[in-house]
Amino acid sequence: MIPARKDALSLLMRYNQGESLIKHALSVEAVMRHFASLFHEDEEKWGIIGLVHDLDYERYPEQHCSMTRKILEEENWPEDLIRSVVSHGWGICSDTEPVQIMEKVLFTIDELTGLVTAAVLVRPSKSIFDLEVRSVRKKWNLRNFAAGANREVIEKGAAMMGKDLDFIIQETIAGMKTVAAEIGLAGVSLY
Repeated sequence: MIPARKDALSLLMRYNQGESLIKHALSVEAVMRHFASLFHEDEEKWGIIGLVHDLDYERYPEQHCSMTRKILEEENWPEDLIRSVVSHGWGICSDTEPVQIMEKVLFTIDELTGLVTAAVLVRPSKSIFDLEVRSVRKKWNLRNFAAGANREVIEKGAAMMGKDLDFIIQETIAGMKTVAAEIGLAGVSLY
């Protein structure tokens, strides 16, 4: 059983009020849905996992992932979905290794969405619609740029997925474009 999106969103909003965390959740949801379509998987399931992946972060940053497990268990979520959510913190705040392709994608793109967002926000247009992979790659080695986006995790995830990093960046951008207005990356008028 996959919880309805409206219920997952309501749960997210119950534990998070910060605009940046909510925009991040919407970004990850959209990218997960996009990758699910690429891999011919269940877009709804993947999207729900992306939406709630940081459910506990605002209230319980020191217990990230473990409190999410507790909350989702109390909400009677299926164990396989809980496991998938918790696996995104593997090696950081969780011992649950990403095994399924859905888990590997979440592990990889969670950090990448933050880097892509930062790359958009330094553009004059503030638009994801004119962002290219090479623009993200130019920022990749600037460790002070989007310092919170762990490049090693992204690279490790790409290797686990068996996909080229440029492909993952391109598809992450494509997924984020689908919710550009909701996440504040649709751009600004330069006139």
